[in-house]
Amino acid sequence: MEKVNKFGAKQIATTAILLAICIISQFFKNLSIFITGPIINTCIVLAVLTVNLPCGIILSVITPITAYLIAASPVMTAVPLIIPFIMLGNIVLAIAVNFLMKKNMMAEGKPVITLKNIITAVISALAKGVFMGLTISLWLLPAFIPEESKLRGKLSVFQTTFSVYQFITACIGMVYVFIIMTALKKVLNRQ
Repeated sequence: MEKVNKFGAKQIATTAILLAICIISQFFKNLSIFITGPIINTCIVLAVLTVNLPCGIILSVITPITAYLIAASPVMTAVPLIIPFIMLGNIVLAIAVNFLMKKNMMAEGKPVITLKNIITAVISALAKGVFMGLTISLWLLPAFIPEESKLRGKLSVFQTTFSVYQFITACIGMVYVFIIMTALKKVLNRQ
């Protein structure tokens, strides 16, 4: 694969398509975090791998806003400060992928599925889960959900959602990335 240093119509189109996929997936957010979460994570990682880090960061910032506008969860409504921390968690994922995975994953002639790529994918997903667990689950939610709120009774569910489930959905997203990138590299190598 040739290294992309420029930013033009192709890169804008790729980012726009990935954003559209993210937005469509958010209509299914209330069905399960395990539908929307992996798709969002996949799109962020693909943006970093196929375009560049700034495009991954753009998706990282836009997707929590669109999630709030499309299907705001009760916890997002009760604690809107959660949105910037979700953005930062996504950015942690994008940065980890850029610095840990991209070079080896995009190397010409190398397979996508290698032990190194699997390990760096898990580390990248873990970085997001740990960041969100520390900031959202352990600090933000306990500090900002009022004691008298009905949501306080679901605090442990929210804490799991914004820590362990973030790691799991990022890992599922990485599986999708491996599948997509394997197919994409085969197609590009034929050309």
